[in-house]
Formats: sequence, C-alpha cells, structure tokens
Amino acid sequence: MTGQSVPQPSTDRIVDPRNHPLVVGLVPGQPELVLRTAARWSRTLGAALYCAYADPSRFTVEEFDDGTVRHAPVDPDSVEDSWKARERDIEDFVATVLRDEGVEWHTRYLAGRPDRALTHLARAVDASAFVVGTRAPGVGARVRELVEGSVAVHLSHHQHRPVLVVPLEVVDWKVTVWR
Repeated sequence: MTGQSVPQPSTDRIVDPRNHPLVVGLVPGQPELVLRTAARWSRTLGAALYCAYADPSRFTVEEFDDGTVRHAPVDPDSVEDSWKARERDIEDFVATVLRDEGVEWHTRYLAGRPDRALTHLARAVDASAFVVGTRAPGVGARVRELVEGSVAVHLSHHQHRPVLVVPLEVVDWKVTVWR
C-alpha cells in the first residue's frame, strides 16, 4: 500500500452527459440489444458512441490519446493475425446494427481486462458513462463470470462513471422457486 488515496466518486467528477460520448462494451456474438440500447441513449444525449471490445488473449503495449491501443498476444506462439478477423467482424456488426440509428460511432479493438481497457477508453474520450450487457445466458457464461467476475461490477467498483447495464435475460419471479 502506497498511502495514496484513490479519487472517489463525487459531484465534481461527474461528466455532463450532453455531448460527451458513451462507451459500450461489446462481446462477439452478443445480442444487438446492448448496442441498440447504447445507440438510443447516445442519440438522446447528442453524444458519440464508442463501441469497444477488449480481447483477453492480448495485452496492451501502448495506449494512445484517442483511446486506441497497440497490443500483442499473451501467447507468443499464437497466430498474430487472428485478431484482425475478429476486429472486422465487430466492425461489421456495429455498422449493420447502427446503420439506421442516426448516431456518430467509432469502434475500438482493445486488449486485456475489459474493465481496465474500457476505463482507459472512457478517460481518453472523456465519456460520461458506460453501457454493458449482463452475462450471456448459459452455464458456461455463469462459470466464466464466477472465475473472471462481472465487467459491470468491476467497472462500478474501479472508476467513477455510471454504468448502465442492459439485461439480456430475465427471470420470471412468478415461476422461480427458491429452495
């Protein structure tokens, strides 16, 4: 422990939502609901939308002022170009979903822990908030979240911007039986 205090959320750290971008965290294969929700908030606020994916199989070598990063594979024996196809797929997904939404948007391919990568991007573009989805349905996603943790929870505990969480699946309380 260095003895330095960590800046805490406060009214003087609020970024006015009007005309300040939103950062939306994307995951390949994610339902378009997260991106469409972010686009509608972005349009309402008159703000740009930064659509970002943080690749956990890569690490950040250098961060730039525009929120982009230079990155390298965690596994030095991996195929270096495999991430480029994923980046194109994400850009195509964003372009298709946002074609008729009427918002200015940008994509960013980031590296490393999603919460840290998204926080860097938000600082770089002076974003007012984040938009992320809940975990995907299924046992595999539950196990992954148990091991890695929730991006929304990590964001809400490690930086000062609000986090809008878009539900991707809900539980019907009428049929849920607590045991």
